Amino acid sequence: MSETKKEPTYFLAEFDGPGGLLEAAKKVRDAGYKMFDCHSPFPIHGMDQAMGLKRSPLGVIVFLCAFTGVFSMIALTYWVSVEAYPLIISGKPLFSYPAYAPPIFAIGVLTGGITSLLGMLALNKLPRPHHPLFNSESFGRATSDSFFVSIESESSEDENKIQSFLSSIGGKNVEVIKGE
Repeated sequence: MSETKKEPTYFLAEFDGPGGLLEAAKKVRDAGYKMFDCHSPFPIHGMDQAMGLKRSPLGVIVFLCAFTGVFSMIALTYWVSVEAYPLIISGKPLFSYPAYAPPIFAIGVLTGGITSLLGMLALNKLPRPHHPLFNSESFGRATSDSFFVSIESESSEDENKIQSFLSSIGGKNVEVIKGE
């Protein structure tokens, strides 16, 4: 028994300026849509709150990985200087931690940086070479002078409802784009 996954349908509407996009995001959020996104040529202050987005877990992930890297480097330097190659140099203790501060700091920064990059790619589901919204001719202006809201739906029954909703909140040129 095979189930075929239905391709999502995207609804794209253009809005007037960053203020219009911000108000549209609030109305889409208040209407209960969960699968929507806002597209603008620049970041808009307050858009995360307007869309109802939660705080990103990336900071916690980076902190935990950097802490693990620092702890692992401390354990490695301790093991090397005390267990594997115990050398007394100038009468200093076997584990003289100030001497290892630069490599411990470097590993912490390196681990945090790599985790930031990989975590950002994973959380944003990147790389994604093609998205169905790129099939829209007007969506190309989202990087220069236009402001869009897109709503994703997997139900064909909602098509007219979503189109009329986007028009009612001030959306212009509402397009229906089938997923590929």
